[in-house]
Amino acid sequence: MGSDKVLIGGSMSETSFNAAPFDVRYAYIHSQPAPSSAAYTASRCKDEWSGWWGCWGGTSTAPGNQVTWQDSVAAKATYQGKSRPQKYLWTWYSLRDLGDAAGEGDGPGEVKAINRTDLLTKYLNDYRFFLQKIGTSHDAIDLEPDFWGFARSLGNLHEVPAQVKASNPTDCGSQENSASGLAQCLISMSHKYAPNTAVGLHLSCFDWESDIQKCVKDYADLGAKNADFLVSDVSDRDAGWYAQPAHGSRDTFWNDQKAAASLKFWKTMAESVGKPVVLWQIPVGNMAGNNTPGHFKDDKVDWFFSHMDQVANAHIAGLLFGAGWSEQTTPETDGGNLINKTIALHNSGGTALK
Repeated sequence: MGSDKVLIGGSMSETSFNAAPFDVRYAYIHSQPAPSSAAYTASRCKDEWSGWWGCWGGTSTAPGNQVTWQDSVAAKATYQGKSRPQKYLWTWYSLRDLGDAAGEGDGPGEVKAINRTDLLTKYLNDYRFFLQKIGTSHDAIDLEPDFWGFARSLGNLHEVPAQVKASNPTDCGSQENSASGLAQCLISMSHKYAPNTAVGLHLSCFDWESDIQKCVKDYADLGAKNADFLVSDVSDRDAGWYAQPAHGSRDTFWNDQKAAASLKFWKTMAESVGKPVVLWQIPVGNMAGNNTPGHFKDDKVDWFFSHMDQVANAHIAGLLFGAGWSEQTTPETDGGNLINKTIALHNSGGTALK
């Protein structure tokens, strides 16, 4: 990941990014593939391509500008008036949309889509274009949150069918036609087309508390050792939001026991594949909040920053904070908690990786 210390970052406004010495920004790439292959070579986007991620910037820019422009902004980041370039982590989250294209929706239906050569060809062409837009930038890619969990639910990952060879014979003709082969295809394509970019499989082990060894085996089958890191999430929404009756009255606040169990899981996975873990989309909630939209309580920011030695011991290479849904607390509404803690950690010298 290009650092000997635990990286701190997230998803926030430009003002917030420059208010503290953040290391990483993250953003989603999330849509169905380009509606026309002509989009990959066009000089300008068209109105009819606006739903595709490559034309989110509108018709005044070339396809793919979403990536090249944001990379350039991160490279020009400053802190206290001095240059302090930041890294971009892209959450590539498009198999969810491929499930829609197949008429299957999300969940296991997404996995059916990868066994259709017509759809998987478009998906892999889109992924190649995305990687080419990154080019030689020193970015990072988080591959497909949730999807690997849905694939795992269908059995042996070497036997979950995917039309990998026919969909991309140029880059992935040697890979097996399975979910495992698709994971290897995505990793190898990243190393080929974006050689300075780290790529990581997202840990979607919904059963980790009951059967962590199955997760170990499945990620070995996916070839996670050939990636550069793993990605995991803690919770997608603030604990104060989940605690409300309208949202299930769930208790997702942390205590030392819950934290220890999660850290053990991440450490086990890191050591099983020999790669560090990046924690992504950590809730930003502040315990001083009043549990109204934008101001929900959560204790994850406070816990992580006060236990950085345990974070490092679990082979965690980065802590990335951000809201995973509307109404959640953000770095702009948390009263400065995340920014202040990031500054304090930086001023203390940071936390060395282990």
